[in-house]
Amino acid sequence: MNDPVNKDHSEKDRSSPNKNNNQKGDPDAGENYQGMSQEGKKENQVYTYTAPWNIYAMGFSSRPDKKHRMGIGSFLEDIDNKIEIIQLDDDYEGFEVKGSFTHKYPPTKLMWIPDLEGVCPDILATSGETLKIWHVKEDNTVELMSDMVNNKQIEFSAPLTSFDWYPSNMALIGTSSIDTTCTIWNIEKGVVYTQLIAHDKEVYDISFSSEENIFASVGADGSARQFDLRNLEHSTVLHETEDGKPLLRLAWNKIDPNYLAVFGMDHSYVTILDIRQPMKVLTKLVNHKDCVNALAWAPQSSSHICSVGDDCQALIWDIGEMRPELTEPLLEYRADAEITSLTWSILQYEWLGICFAKTLQILKV
Repeated sequence: MNDPVNKDHSEKDRSSPNKNNNQKGDPDAGENYQGMSQEGKKENQVYTYTAPWNIYAMGFSSRPDKKHRMGIGSFLEDIDNKIEIIQLDDDYEGFEVKGSFTHKYPPTKLMWIPDLEGVCPDILATSGETLKIWHVKEDNTVELMSDMVNNKQIEFSAPLTSFDWYPSNMALIGTSSIDTTCTIWNIEKGVVYTQLIAHDKEVYDISFSSEENIFASVGADGSARQFDLRNLEHSTVLHETEDGKPLLRLAWNKIDPNYLAVFGMDHSYVTILDIRQPMKVLTKLVNHKDCVNALAWAPQSSSHICSVGDDCQALIWDIGEMRPELTEPLLEYRADAEITSLTWSILQYEWLGICFAKTLQILKV
């Protein structure tokens, strides 16, 4: 990652992202950290894009013919929000806006279909008041394929907090909702595959394991629960917060499905769980000085995970040497403001993306 720093480095050793440089990447980072791309062109370690609005939802495309393409969603207190599709140009000079479209309410999550072979239609999904499936055409125009509503007889549906794509069956997407439910949708047929009451209170996130039929969720009741699609009448409580605060997000290690990471509201640490030992904390990642906002496992490694937070830090951790608490991250990056979101490319896994305020940055690690 650009700007790896140790604890004894002075503040002046840290290069700050340049929020105003949309077209050329970060000049300071590029001057000190340059590599060569496969095409033989110089490649910076940080690229920056400034949107016309605050960014929250974002995601990397996983199509092999669309490298460095991302979708970003606005966070506006308005019924009319925006999604932009941006892509780093072929000369590695900066991001170009390829398309944009209106999105009703701020998207709580944005995710491209995890199609590494490029054989499926080029689609992305967003969650908000409903689950929406969008088709991105060759000319970068976008068409709404389906607006997934469980009960079409009601005027309003409970807002969706998050979703995840089933990795082994891309026809299935799981959503979490403030109405205490998780819903598995068949997006090809446009119907509900199954629905269950997952928690006693609002459900804030859902994540599929790389193992068949297994998913987990976290919610306002402070618990992380594991489910099996073959038997939804029962669940396993994997973790409960000591202070009773809600658990906000979770991420499943796709390489080693025994590991799950979670964090709670106002928590400045990440908790790593081993699903083989329910109700036992494997380790805590303790270095953030303020609330954690997002986390993501490295798609190619079972031992590396990134966390970001209100302390403006993106930290990459190595959990290979497991201890009750890990306090020293492997790599650090400091942004100019509180980092609200994080995504790690499953296609080009040396790149991860962060956003803060109106700024998106992709970092090479």
